[in-house]
Amino acid sequence: MSKFWNFVLFQAGWFACILGAAHQQTLWAVIGSLAYIVFHIWRSQTPKLELNLLLKVLSFGVLTDSLLMYLGFLDFKGAWPSPYVSPAWMWALWLLVASTLNSSLSWLNSKPALGIVLGAICGPLSYEAGIQMGAATWGSGSKILGLGLISVVWAVAIPLFFYWDRLRVKAALVKNP
Repeated sequence: MSKFWNFVLFQAGWFACILGAAHQQTLWAVIGSLAYIVFHIWRSQTPKLELNLLLKVLSFGVLTDSLLMYLGFLDFKGAWPSPYVSPAWMWALWLLVASTLNSSLSWLNSKPALGIVLGAICGPLSYEAGIQMGAATWGSGSKILGLGLISVVWAVAIPLFFYWDRLRVKAALVKNP
């Protein structure tokens, strides 16, 4: 799939999940996002390795968002599947982000410093945009501290995800010399 379509489908999935959450209608947004993820994996040159990367990113996202929620910095709309973890529509967003790593964001792979800076800026902007659109609210914790923590999460996330991807590529090369 071209980088252009990957970017377009990521954006469509992001807006569908955010607007769905804002209106308590996330089912079709999540299903549509997951259908794209299945297609993305199917079209990958190394589907098993791509799935592994997506699951690592998903695990990171569920853990960090659930922690931010538990600490009182974020309150997501829609508690399915449990009020103790981030909602499924956020899981879909993490998978959508992961789908960009080897496509529309691949240019960032060899630039970890830029990944840190862009993650630290764009991550919190994305969360704030979602909150402004009604998909979540700031919790009882400080908004400034919440934005700072999200900034740290994404500053770590982007280079970490590309590191995981490089491990994936190395494993494929060792397997197929």
